[in-house]
Formats: sequence, structure tokens, C-alpha cells
Amino acid sequence: MTTVAIVDYGLGNLFSIRNACENVALPTIVTSDRSRILDANGLILPGVGAFGDAMASLQERGLVDVIREFAASGRPLLGICLGMQLLMSESYEFGHHTGLNLIHGKVVHLPSRRSNGSDIKVPKVGWSSISPVSDALSRRSFAGTFLEPINDGEYMYFVHSYHCVPVDQSTVVATSMHGDYPFACAVQKERVYGCQFHPEKSGPRGLKIYQSFAAAVAQASPHGHVLGARCAA
Repeated sequence: MTTVAIVDYGLGNLFSIRNACENVALPTIVTSDRSRILDANGLILPGVGAFGDAMASLQERGLVDVIREFAASGRPLLGICLGMQLLMSESYEFGHHTGLNLIHGKVVHLPSRRSNGSDIKVPKVGWSSISPVSDALSRRSFAGTFLEPINDGEYMYFVHSYHCVPVDQSTVVATSMHGDYPFACAVQKERVYGCQFHPEKSGPRGLKIYQSFAAAVAQASPHGHVLGARCAA
């Protein structure tokens, strides 16, 4: 049976995510057990709180190498909010911390001022629209990514003070705005996906993302081999 493991490391909206998965008929387990994670067809890395605390908690539970091993297998992995930030190489939140380095990049503070010098409230809390990164033909859609079911300009729910800056801009799937400052709000590298916003708090639109993730999981065996056409690459 297809199963997704939701990583339990003491920081995250575990049961909100589990409920969202149940809404799209995606079986889940909430676990910090190495063997159960590595036996799963898909993995969700949640997160609420500080980057350094999260990495320390993952280290204490022996989960850093487990998550890296899972990602290397080619099976779908979804990082949500802080979970997306943990996918990066490093963070500058309350010091300097090393991340999972699954996507090369850094995590930095959102700006507190607009380009005209006026203040922007941080943390960013509430609804904000997301837009795809235009391709060479200036088409604006999420086609070919894990956000394919979402339309340009859909609103998602955000709660964060830091954001990701990937080195390779081709890994950026979607951007949103903080004042007049654009930032990466969704990333994808092969089958490693990340959302800075909370799909599970974003209503029916957010559930479409879990449906997309479920489709990707269904297409991968426990060893990462593709069983059918991928919904994202």
C-alpha cells in the first residue's frame, strides 16, 4: 500500500498535514523511525519554529542522514514552511546553521522596508498570491511542476519571517510578494519539492497540492523507480 511518512521531530503541524492527506485519500504515518521512513513511498517534512532548533532536533533523532538517503532514492519529498527552508544549504536565522543541502541555497530574513523606505510588517502572516516563474516563452503557468493544478494568482496562507534564496533559479517554481519584494515561495529539484506557504491551511486550493503530491507518490516504488508518467520532474 502506498504510504507517506510525515517526519515527527517535535516541530510542525503534524496532524493538520495528516488531515489534509486524508482529505485526498493519501495514507500517512507520523513517525521518527528510520526504517518506517525509508520504507515509505513519499515523505513530508513539516516545520514551525527556528531553523537551528529544527536541525538540532533532526540531528538528535538521527534523521538528517535518513532524510538525505530518502531524497537520494528519488522518491517524492515535500518540505512545508520551515520544512522547505531546511532543504537549503544554510540559514542565517539567529546565527549561521547548516541545512540538509538538498537544494543549494540560503535562508535569510525578509526585508522590513519597501524600496521607498516605508515599513513592511514582519513576520509575514496571512494570504498572498503566488505566481509561476515565466519560462523562455513568457508563458505563465505551473505546467510540468508539482503545482500544476494551481492557477497563476491563487492565494495561499503564509506565516514566516525568513525566506529561501536558491542558488539555481531554475529550482524556483513560484514567487510571492512581501510588500514590493518578490521571494521564492515554492521550489522543486527533481522529486524534492518545497512550499513556504501552508497548503493544509489554504483551503481547497491547498488540497490540490496534496493531490498532486499524492499522484507523484503513487508513481514511485519504495525504491524510487517510476511506475508511470511523472506529474513533475
